[in-house]
Amino acid sequence: MRSSFFGLDIATRGLFTSQRALDITNHNINNVNTPGYSRQVGVQKASSAIGLFDGTGMVGTGSEVTAVKRMRDDFIDFKYWSENVSLGEWETKQTAMDELEAIFMDTEESGFTKVLGEFFSAIQELSKDPSSLQAREMVKSKGVTAAKYFNETAAQLQKMRDDYNYAVKLKVDEINTYVKQIRDINEQIYKSELDGNTANDLRDQRTLLVDKLSKLVNIQANEVVVGRLPSGRENRHFQITLNGSYLVNHFDAYELEYFESDGTNSPMDSGMYDVRWKDSGNRMVPKGGELKGYIDVRDGQAVNGQYKGIPYYIDKLDEFARNFAKAFNEGIFRDGNKYYDGHAGGVGLDGSTGVRFFTYEENKSAKSSADFMASGADMDARYQNITAFNIAISSDIENDISKIAAASANGEVGNNENIDQLLKIRHDTKMFAEGAPEDFMKSLIANLGVDAQQAVRVASNQDSIVKQIENRRLSVSGVSIDEEMANMVKYQHAYNAAARMITVIDEIYDVTINRMGAVGR
Repeated sequence: MRSSFFGLDIATRGLFTSQRALDITNHNINNVNTPGYSRQVGVQKASSAIGLFDGTGMVGTGSEVTAVKRMRDDFIDFKYWSENVSLGEWETKQTAMDELEAIFMDTEESGFTKVLGEFFSAIQELSKDPSSLQAREMVKSKGVTAAKYFNETAAQLQKMRDDYNYAVKLKVDEINTYVKQIRDINEQIYKSELDGNTANDLRDQRTLLVDKLSKLVNIQANEVVVGRLPSGRENRHFQITLNGSYLVNHFDAYELEYFESDGTNSPMDSGMYDVRWKDSGNRMVPKGGELKGYIDVRDGQAVNGQYKGIPYYIDKLDEFARNFAKAFNEGIFRDGNKYYDGHAGGVGLDGSTGVRFFTYEENKSAKSSADFMASGADMDARYQNITAFNIAISSDIENDISKIAAASANGEVGNNENIDQLLKIRHDTKMFAEGAPEDFMKSLIANLGVDAQQAVRVASNQDSIVKQIENRRLSVSGVSIDEEMANMVKYQHAYNAAARMITVIDEIYDVTINRMGAVGR
């Protein structure tokens, strides 16, 4: 049986429904610029009708808002996370390639070509007058400059590698921070939804954290049903996995940790950070994201399918330094054949011979030719000690420029035959597989340019894909001010109409109760 004030009850429901819709619209407008916010919509339906006592039918009881729905497409989120991980990796590699190009930049004012050119120009001047002390001093000076170029370039590469190693540490810390925040939000969501409500804003915060995490490392995120809540709704646990192991499992967080490698796999890796699971101690190798990008750039040696990272370019500089020093000192090229007498086969102004022009530094002191020759059992072992980090002119040349071997025989002051042989080395294409010394470096820089272009291309393509998915996301969950303003006007009119209905019903009851009694008297 319905109340005599049934109409007022229906109108009041209309007021509440419109008020709730306006509150939701107000919340959307206020969060139009909130990162990760999803548009919310009230789920409105007709409230349960009641039957008339005479059996002539049922009458409606108005409307009600049964839920506040978060507008989200789980599939689009999954696509975003799966593509974002590749974007993070290649953006990191693109940045690294830009840095490497800056280190190897070869211009007329600076770079390898200028350094090598000035070194051989000094040798050319000495060839004109082998007895000139000034020309000899210039050869020594330009030899030092050439060695320093490789020292400094290698040092820059190592500094960059150290920076990227530190970035690995920072990224592991960042991953752990997000993991713990997601774990905490899971607890808040669970407690908030025990009464049957949906914690929309908390879910948005969690999704935003997963977005950030997906750029760092290759994760899989999903909700699984594990039972029923007291309210009767499904009990869902949010899980994030990495390489098949849990990072987050509902209220549990599993952290990563970094540790210093002992260099077992490669001496170059000694002191570098590896990543493992904190609980189990098992090593974790990322398959994507910024973390993989930093590790690839830091460790890649271009062997067995590895990325061409910093160690690859350090190895190439070492290869050049060793082979160039051997060719200049001994006249022996990379194929093991002897094509020239080399500097060691020539004679200095003081009658010295067997002097090596290039050796290497140890404890900040350049080795003499004698010490260098005693540093290994054979020629290959000796030159294996030379790297781009430590190549230097020998202490013999550094201390006495008369030991620069320009002549081919003793006692001939104007003899320039040996120095002329050394000049030919510059353009001898047999020295390296790539050709002459300049061809080697040009090939290295050209390959670096190709790798840099690839990184730019892949990063740009991946950025376009992610932005396209993000636009699809926004079309579903983004807040449109125009749409919300239209909704505001719609719900305002509905509220005004419900209020007007209450006024009309009040007037009817006033006439029925008060005025009809007055007429009867």
